[in-house]
Amino acid sequence: MKALIVSADHFEDTELLVPYYRLKEEGFKVEVASVSRRRIIGKHGYEVEVDKALRDVNPDDYDLLVLPGGKAPAALRKEPAALEIAKDFFRKNKPVAAICHGPQILTTAGVLTGRHATCYPSVADELKESGALYEDSEVVVDGNLVTSRQPADLPVFMQEMLRMARKSAK
Repeated sequence: MKALIVSADHFEDTELLVPYYRLKEEGFKVEVASVSRRRIIGKHGYEVEVDKALRDVNPDDYDLLVLPGGKAPAALRKEPAALEIAKDFFRKNKPVAAICHGPQILTTAGVLTGRHATCYPSVADELKESGALYEDSEVVVDGNLVTSRQPADLPVFMQEMLRMARKSAK
């Protein structure tokens, strides 16, 4: 199985690194995509190598999309390639996992209408305005979508993400 993490500078460090390493532990090939192929730096200073520029990503090559939070989603939602990647995953009903501010990419992509989801509290109004059915829960699963609110939710977020990815692979 192959996972794609889409992020940029000022990502929430744990929300990128925990999925990255946890997915690797589970045998996933994990790649990070961003605006360009250079290192990205998290809010707390962690650096992550970028494997691909967004424009070079073929969503068909991946089984799972992960959207970490922090300030990165605010920048990525302005990138047409990031929005197209998200739309493609939803069109093909492939697993998407977004945490904290990560759902901002999905609201801009217009894929959350009628979907149950959660996010960081400051993003909740935006989620509702996009047509999502907001729930203040540590994790919300709706079809191919897993969402969580914040770093403290990472254990259950990872549990549901891995469950969904395994189910999708069968």
